[in-house]
Amino acid sequence: MNVAEWILVAFLSTALLIFLILAIVLTAKLIGITKEAKKIIMKGQDIADNANGIVENVKDLTSVGGVVKSFTDKFVHNEPKGKEKKDGQREEEGR
Repeated sequence: MNVAEWILVAFLSTALLIFLILAIVLTAKLIGITKEAKKIIMKGQDIADNANGIVENVKDLTSVGGVVKSFTDKFVHNEPKGKEKKDGQREEEGR
């Protein structure tokens, strides 16, 4: 082989070696980034699950509060309009 061919082969082999090393390093970094992204996604999912639990608790509290309020409005605060007879039926006032 010529000297020029040897120089060209040496230059291309060195460039190939550098790109191969860079590819290995970047692949390792990409795997690390992927693992970190998976941790972040899992943490976000946990936060979303906790938020859903909080929403469910608040929903239960507000629905029970609404039921209790309607119960008290209907039965406790409702004054009878007429006097009741002894047998349980109401008699209108003014009759």
